[in-house]
Amino acid sequence: MNKIAVIIAHEYTTRVRSKWFILATLLGPLAMVVMITIPVLATMLAGDGTEGKVAVVDHTGAMATELLAADTSLYERAGSRSAAELNAAVQAESLQAWLEIPANVVDSGRITLYTRGGTGIAFESRIRGDVEPVVVSARLQRAGTDTSVIRLVEQGIDLSALKITDEGVQEDASMASAFIGYGAGFVIYILIFLYGSMVMRGVVEEKANRIIEVLASSARPFDIMMGKVLGIGLVGLTQVLAWIVLGLLVLSALAVAFAAGVDPEVATEAMRQAQDAQAQSPMSPMSGGVMKIGSMSIPTVSVPTLLLFVFYFLSGYFLYATLFAAVGSAVDQESDANQLTLPVTLPVILTMMFIGNVISAPSGTFATVASLIPLFTPILMTVRVAATDVPAWQIALSIVLSIGAFFGAVWMASRIYRIGMLSYGKKPSIAEVARWITTKV
Repeated sequence: MNKIAVIIAHEYTTRVRSKWFILATLLGPLAMVVMITIPVLATMLAGDGTEGKVAVVDHTGAMATELLAADTSLYERAGSRSAAELNAAVQAESLQAWLEIPANVVDSGRITLYTRGGTGIAFESRIRGDVEPVVVSARLQRAGTDTSVIRLVEQGIDLSALKITDEGVQEDASMASAFIGYGAGFVIYILIFLYGSMVMRGVVEEKANRIIEVLASSARPFDIMMGKVLGIGLVGLTQVLAWIVLGLLVLSALAVAFAAGVDPEVATEAMRQAQDAQAQSPMSPMSGGVMKIGSMSIPTVSVPTLLLFVFYFLSGYFLYATLFAAVGSAVDQESDANQLTLPVTLPVILTMMFIGNVISAPSGTFATVASLIPLFTPILMTVRVAATDVPAWQIALSIVLSIGAFFGAVWMASRIYRIGMLSYGKKPSIAEVARWITTKV
């Protein structure tokens, strides 16, 4: 155990003191803010593709009026302008487009939009979405439907989802929670690859520099591998905790900056609503819930949920880092590892492909079964825990299976490690590595 502790201390202190670790730790929260902000800004700036007026040529004589009433900032009447004049206006960019509504549109359902091209799907969808209800209304009127009935049909409904808990009924923020889980799962996915690959590169470098032979003379292969996996795992945990602290500081700074530009009366009202929501649906730090500020529902994350996130991150890291260490010991250089890493990386990639199914039905059969498979558990169970109330027996079973899978991976990897770390000059095949597992030394 002392030898493992020495290797852990060496791996941890060497990497924590490196410039790469310091820069990545300091810039990580900023990078996350940028990654979140850029798509939001891009979406806001992209808009729906409307950059100018759309002239409407209405051969029905009635629909242009409804379009203009719906949005005078976008639509205008073509008036007496001919098709040639409208085309010239579009080419001169005094119009973004012109729309022709034929007299038989109620029967044909076809309209024509003339543009310079390249207006994008959002713009065409906007035009289609504006014209379609007008045409549908005209069809209903022609069928003799009363206009009051048409208005009732067009009203639609609003769905309010409520969650029944032991404390009572409160608003359900499952969708927001699911996206929080997706974000946490994606972070685990990135960290597994980042630190798992770091373990593999460390083993490959030591093997290429013959340092591994010196280590093997004073420590067992099992001790070397466990020291590396645990040492670099502590580096990852340190960085994640630092990111959480720095992220909270960044969010606090943004909140202060935002509050400085907000009307004090608005801020006071928001705080009052938050306090009223808390009083109506009290939530202790050990129980998650929903806090409603204005019309926005914000899911709270409980302490047990955070602890589960940490466990699933660590279990995923230790499992995959052990497998990456085994791959690193089997090759002489990192470029030779691509073939052998496929069986290790494929389950992680498949997990990310399954997240959409889990978010859609977090309590479904597929989500339940997939989240209990140890190779999928770290990410999928994290998403499920955030998105729904996972039964305690499933959480307990996933923990037991994850721990069992880790020890199984350690046993398998150590058998590969003991032969692979002293093998040089030939890149082994997957079949040969499989034989190493059953070979007695």
